[in-house]
Amino acid sequence: MTILLVLIPLGCLLLAVAIAAFLWAVRNDQFEDLELEGRRILWDDDAPDESAPKSEGLRDGP
Repeated sequence: MTILLVLIPLGCLLLAVAIAAFLWAVRNDQFEDLELEGRRILWDDDAPDESAPKSEGLRDGP
């Protein structure tokens, strides 16, 4: 029964932290565009590196 004296305040503290984190996320516009992050992985924005040395004399196949 005395464990409740620890668990109830600890639960309230964790709840307050979760609410504060949610309010921070809402105020910093973390939930504005939920679809963009899902589509961003489909975009190919990696440009070929022109400074990389090109291998010469290699052929594809036998």
